[in-house]
Amino acid sequence: MPTHLPIRRAVLRAAAALASATLVFLIVPNAADARVKLITLPVRERVEIQLDHPNATLVEEERVVPLVKGANQVDFSWANTQIDPNTIVFRVVGPAGSEKLDVTVASVSYPPNESSLVWTVGASASGSARVRISYLLGNLTKSFNYRAVASHDEKHLTLAQYMRLDNLANESFRETKLFAGFGPQFQKPIGLNETKEVLVEKFEAVPIDKTYTCNPQEYDYLDRGQNKLRVPMHYVIKNDTAHQLGKAVLPYGKVRIFIEGAGDQAQAATAFLGEDWGKFTPKDDEMRLYLGVAQDVVVKRTIDKNEAKRVTGNLYNHDVVIKYEIENFKKQPVTLDVTENLPYVRNETRGNTNRDVDYDLREDTTFTGGPDRERSSSEKLVFHAQLPAADANGKAEKVIHKLHLTFKNEW
Repeated sequence: MPTHLPIRRAVLRAAAALASATLVFLIVPNAADARVKLITLPVRERVEIQLDHPNATLVEEERVVPLVKGANQVDFSWANTQIDPNTIVFRVVGPAGSEKLDVTVASVSYPPNESSLVWTVGASASGSARVRISYLLGNLTKSFNYRAVASHDEKHLTLAQYMRLDNLANESFRETKLFAGFGPQFQKPIGLNETKEVLVEKFEAVPIDKTYTCNPQEYDYLDRGQNKLRVPMHYVIKNDTAHQLGKAVLPYGKVRIFIEGAGDQAQAATAFLGEDWGKFTPKDDEMRLYLGVAQDVVVKRTIDKNEAKRVTGNLYNHDVVIKYEIENFKKQPVTLDVTENLPYVRNETRGNTNRDVDYDLREDTTFTGGPDRERSSSEKLVFHAQLPAADANGKAEKVIHKLHLTFKNEW
């Protein structure tokens, strides 16, 4: 229980200067009398911290404040604590006990040169009132990180999502309800200058696709002299219920990626594959996790044809044929995603004219099934090349594909 001690305003100010980060309640029976300081604060009955906004942390605390009949002054002060005074809201919930007590807030004032607010509160009788104070607090921040453990066959993974709290607000909180805006709420204490990590969710058996992609515009060449493209590998997870996810967005955060060893999972070693930054992923969107560059899938890309045919005046159609020679030295078949950015191809073969691309995809393009309609766009074409596994001696079958484009009405 708080201790009541009469004290003059001058002593109050001296005490406030010594209390570097303490939130202080003061209650005065009459506005004309000296304030009465609570040497120890009334215990926070409840604290809730909302962390759903990326740039602001909302704190709501509930306390039981003793009042006397008539006018009271409730002083809420802070020092060296990153409270935004423009966001402080004071609300009276009602009596703390069974007594009949009507409480009204008459006014609020700002003592000069002090980090405090003073509310004038009227009470119909002496008793205790339950009040809620909410405010935005700086330097109490959150971030997210993940641990992804893929199965040995790389068909599924376990995704653990963690929330990291960094408390540099110069204030501590006892048992506090934390809410990140999604997922479960947590009841945790937050110490002064403490960093705390909390497991938010753990998703089991999340289906994954392991992709191999070549895209000269985005990933460039592995060996430009030999026209060999860089082929990055990714784990792709989709944030929807069909893939054991889809409860909420997946926030941006670092992902540490592991893979289980062969044999009994209880005894198999887990190997570290690398780290990537998982993008902010809404529901029904995909998160791609970079695994490195494939050394056993080789793609040689060359311009096989680049001819201009005059249409009229100084307008030309440009025929461009891109040839891909692909070898898969892996022991299992894979699908290679071949992506071409059309402005990049036009600029590569014709030069940059700063014009929108107008093109035709010619019928002699050899990729089975044509472009991927879901992933292609007006400026990008995505094809899939099915690559057989290497033979028992490790020899790869060379697969050749051609992409035939006509860029129309070029100067």
